[in-house]
Amino acid sequence: MAAILAGVHARALRGNASASNATKVGAAAKGFAAYGLSLVEMTPSSDGHHAFARPLPAPRPHKRTTRQWYQSEKSASIMERLESFMDEHVYPAEAALIAEQEARRGSDRWMPHAKIEELKALAKKAKLWNLFLPSDTRELIAPSIRAEVDCGPGLTNMEYAPLSEIMGACSFASEVFNCSAPDTGNMETLARYGSIEQHEKYLKPLLAGEMRSCFAMTEPAVASSDATNMQAEVVHDAKTGEMVLRGRKWWTTGAPDPRCRVCIFMGRDADADGRPGHRRHSMVLVPLPHSGVRMLRPLTVFGYDDAPHGHAELEFENVRVPATNVLLGVGRGFEIAQGRLGPGRLHHCMRAIGLGERALAMAIVRGSTRKAFGRPLAVLSADKIAEARVQLDTARMAVLSAAAELDARGNKDAKASLAIAKVVAPRAALFAIDSAIQIFGGAGVSQD
Repeated sequence: MAAILAGVHARALRGNASASNATKVGAAAKGFAAYGLSLVEMTPSSDGHHAFARPLPAPRPHKRTTRQWYQSEKSASIMERLESFMDEHVYPAEAALIAEQEARRGSDRWMPHAKIEELKALAKKAKLWNLFLPSDTRELIAPSIRAEVDCGPGLTNMEYAPLSEIMGACSFASEVFNCSAPDTGNMETLARYGSIEQHEKYLKPLLAGEMRSCFAMTEPAVASSDATNMQAEVVHDAKTGEMVLRGRKWWTTGAPDPRCRVCIFMGRDADADGRPGHRRHSMVLVPLPHSGVRMLRPLTVFGYDDAPHGHAELEFENVRVPATNVLLGVGRGFEIAQGRLGPGRLHHCMRAIGLGERALAMAIVRGSTRKAFGRPLAVLSADKIAEARVQLDTARMAVLSAAAELDARGNKDAKASLAIAKVVAPRAALFAIDSAIQIFGGAGVSQD
């Protein structure tokens, strides 16, 4: 409010104001600014020290206490229970889990955390399990599996979006609710395009959270943003009836995880010449561990290995699997990929916004409890904080618009909205995170 009034006053001084009494708002602007400053300045504590001299907790995004305009009653009800679960179980476990992971060395870094498994059991009991699975996809799952495994409440993409944002605020929260990538996309792929046998063998344990999965598509030798460049091969051995897989893949997220028990491999059919460009690739299920599949190395992202889940470079050397392991049919890999990527992109976008909200919350607390040049950092960095809020809210609206279009029209017709969301969401999250780094100063670029 102070900023708005100050802007009106400035225009009045330049003779550009539309109201004749605009010069009078200057005093009001000062009053609002003084009041705001009194709110952000911290008073001395009982021990005589200021709060900004003590270590800060990791603040959480602002908790929504009312149903948002874009939410159904069903989504709002689940959101309330989800936020309570995060406050009661997830956030309190965060510091200890991070410390434990940082202390691990060697192969121990890739071992699952017992605490995560405990939280997963609690999430199942609280009926906060498989929240990502859309109702139309859930209906495609074999009835026998739906009778045994909690397949979630059957939300639309619009209903799930705010829940995904809440989970995104904590790096491991999505796994707690069985809503983490790449398993969500792989489960939807299996549900939509897998056979009854594949449902039973792979989808059921994934839905139950009993194993993890990976998706092998990107390759180090080609520009993989154009998937038609793929060099990895899928060869049909007419003598044995098997599919033979050859090639090298990287950025295969989840492959280093010892719980990873199935890989969806996408490659170019060896006999694809003469087919249309997007009918030359197949997706094949590879149970893990498997003869011929070798993990060459875990990859790091700016020096971080993202253990215990991680990303791997894999070698597929004459890997043989039954022809029944082909998803949907030979040459239909791109068809599957387009069906898989739509919801998954939105999940990533909303998680990114959640992470941006977490960074912004931390920046505000830090800015309110540190001073420079006699003024709180929150005042000195007000433009960054305001811009981060604008960008995050804008990104949220773009994602919700894409979710609504995806629900109403499907992946193909919503591709433009999905593409927009995929651009603005990470951009907004990065701005919020970078702003937080600047406000935290040296601590922003350290392990603290």
